[in-house]
Amino acid sequence: MGMHGGGSWSGYIRATDEKPRVTWALLKRVLTYSRPYRRHLIGMLTLILITTGTGLLMPLILRDLIDHTIPTGDMSRLIFLALTLLLIPAVNGVVNVLQRQLNARVGEGVVYDLRVALFARLQRMSLRFFTNTKIGELMSRLNNDVVGAQNAISNTIVSLVTNLIQAAAVLIVMLTLEWHLTLIGIIILPLFFLAARQLGTRLRDISRQQMDANARMNAMANETLNIGGALLVKLFGRRDVEVDRFAARAREVRDTGIRRAVVGVIFFVIIGLLSAVGTALVYGIGGYLVMQHAFTIGTIIAFGSYLGNLYSALQGLANAPVDFATSMVSFERVFEVIDLPTEISEQPGARVLQNVTGDLVFDDVSFRYEAGAENLLAEVQRFGHMDRVKAALSGSGSEPNGHRDGEDEEVTTQSQAREVALDHIAFSVKPGQLAALVGPSGAGKTTLTYLIPRLYDPVAGRILIDGRDLRDVTLDSLAAQIGMVTQETHLFHDTIRTNLLYARLDASQAEIEAATQAANIHAFIMGLPNRYDTIVGERGYRLSGGEKQRIALARVILKDPRILVLDEATSSLDSESEALIQEALKRVMAGRTSIVIAHRLSTILAADLILVIDRGQIVERGTHAGLLEQGGLYAHLYATQFNRARTQELSPQR
Repeated sequence: MGMHGGGSWSGYIRATDEKPRVTWALLKRVLTYSRPYRRHLIGMLTLILITTGTGLLMPLILRDLIDHTIPTGDMSRLIFLALTLLLIPAVNGVVNVLQRQLNARVGEGVVYDLRVALFARLQRMSLRFFTNTKIGELMSRLNNDVVGAQNAISNTIVSLVTNLIQAAAVLIVMLTLEWHLTLIGIIILPLFFLAARQLGTRLRDISRQQMDANARMNAMANETLNIGGALLVKLFGRRDVEVDRFAARAREVRDTGIRRAVVGVIFFVIIGLLSAVGTALVYGIGGYLVMQHAFTIGTIIAFGSYLGNLYSALQGLANAPVDFATSMVSFERVFEVIDLPTEISEQPGARVLQNVTGDLVFDDVSFRYEAGAENLLAEVQRFGHMDRVKAALSGSGSEPNGHRDGEDEEVTTQSQAREVALDHIAFSVKPGQLAALVGPSGAGKTTLTYLIPRLYDPVAGRILIDGRDLRDVTLDSLAAQIGMVTQETHLFHDTIRTNLLYARLDASQAEIEAATQAANIHAFIMGLPNRYDTIVGERGYRLSGGEKQRIALARVILKDPRILVLDEATSSLDSESEALIQEALKRVMAGRTSIVIAHRLSTILAADLILVIDRGQIVERGTHAGLLEQGGLYAHLYATQFNRARTQELSPQR
């Protein structure tokens, strides 16, 4: 597979042999997320100083016990020092609990801030972003990478500061005790940093591979475990195939995890051996000097204890640059999403759209789906990979057919493949009128309707509501005036009431019931065991197609928009559902400006204006009778398709 989980190192990594580097701009931005927690960080620093100070006391107490207290038989001093040895761990225990509490507050607070910022940015992304991005990749950013970013602030930075303070303090005390032994002890430091650089870099590369493998595994699981994917797997009998695919990706995660664990152990074994070399030198030479009466046994014992603390701190510092740079990977992956520009944004000074009558005008509108990857998650170079991989593009970058125009297959006279989705579209619909869009599959009907609520913006021309350009009004006020029912109705995995309230959060039960009665679904809901508290299931799969459509119509009625955009369902419905939906449609469209992708003959006959669209252009316009007389595309569609629809619509009345 050429697909790897996302990341945003394109601005920092230019070749496979380059290593991650922390820029000042990046570091400054990371630190802005810790700014709200300044007091917690100051408290943590204070506690670090306390634990460092108490840690320095222990070897000095041991030296005093060995050199003075025990040889002189001072019992009171012995008791005092023994109690002190007990008190220091107790104090350190309390301090560690407080430090961990502050650390957790900072870490979890940063996770919260990043997640909310990331989710808020994703909510403002255009429809194009979601049609080109794997949901598993976004979940990986929202969960794994945010936690990795938390680790950078709450663990890596804290560890760096702690080790720096401890190393400096211990080194000063050691030089005060015996500077000759100190020099002997630190002579192996270059080997420390060499080992940390080599094995630490290897660990970093394996960690990146594990993140990639996790992202691929999550993306695959999301695609096959949602209700649509699960249904497809079952219908085609591909359970074993999908299990094998998942096993292969999980195997990658397992194998990289094993390599990471083994390399980690090797790293600590080598560091331990180097520490042993330094300790052996100090005790060997120090022991000789004790024999020569250059200094006391207590001093060499204390010095050995300090040396262990110094090596521990230096080990952390030696690996800190790699640890820190690696933890910055997560921040960059999060920042990449946060920094994506919003394609559909409000103009400065955008006005609220209100008192709308519903006068809709398309003024020479053209639109094309961008084929490039601009404003999407970037194509990046991964550490440890020779090939360039796409972070989250699910295809070649072009708009998928399913979103290019979502109609079911219809009779078509020529291929609809083209570069421009909509080409110089111009028409107007007066307040309260019904405009029906007809044409072959892929002609551009769904795309045209997506421009009305600004799911996309035209590349040329403008769309006006009551004489106001859509780009000059606020997005929320525009959404409030437009009700859209798509062909594939989406319901949340929640109660019927919650799904209906999505249209108007403050609606009363009486208003909800009035809407469902208008949509001919109230009687059905009241027949359910839990009535309006019935869970509809994932994407509403516990309901039939007709029931979902009527709930969607009730939701729009509850919203009470001035402009209705409707993609009539083409799925086969039983005659009773068809009749109920037809009656509900008449109620919901009454008095509203309606733009309907028409599949039913009754809608076409009721239309004030029929727009025939072919290859992104309006090729015919007029009424049903007038268009039949022209003998063009509409007449062909009527003869081949709508006549069948008429037979289906008339059958219940026979």
